[in-house]
Amino acid sequence: MKIQIINGPNLNLLGIREPTIYGNEGFDSYITQLREMYSIVEIDYYQSNVEGELINKLHEVGFAYDGIIINAGGYTHTSVAIADAIAAIKTPVIEVHISNIYAREEYRHVSLTGKNCKGVLTGFGLDGYRLALESFLKS
Repeated sequence: MKIQIINGPNLNLLGIREPTIYGNEGFDSYITQLREMYSIVEIDYYQSNVEGELINKLHEVGFAYDGIIINAGGYTHTSVAIADAIAAIKTPVIEVHISNIYAREEYRHVSLTGKNCKGVLTGFGLDGYRLALESFLKS
């Protein structure tokens, strides 16, 4: 099984950015643990702060992988283009948010991308990525 994790803007700063919201662990450390826990799964990781690069990655893997886990960051609430890219591909996508977007600012309560995803996980911290991966394993 091949799973692609895609993180959007500012998620390269996990572990140092707003630790009260996003925690103290960096994603590099977390992805290493996830790969060790699921050694039978090929887990690829990609992060970009650029909307078009996220779309390009969705197009690149969206017909070849078994699943995509995406945290589009702030683009979740603003990017029709990323929503369209998710709708255009064949690989199922699960949207993950580290914080509970419904407990934050009102503009974060709307996900443009979520309607094109298999499911949305919000508010489980980094563990949301593991939960998404588990969902793909049970499919």
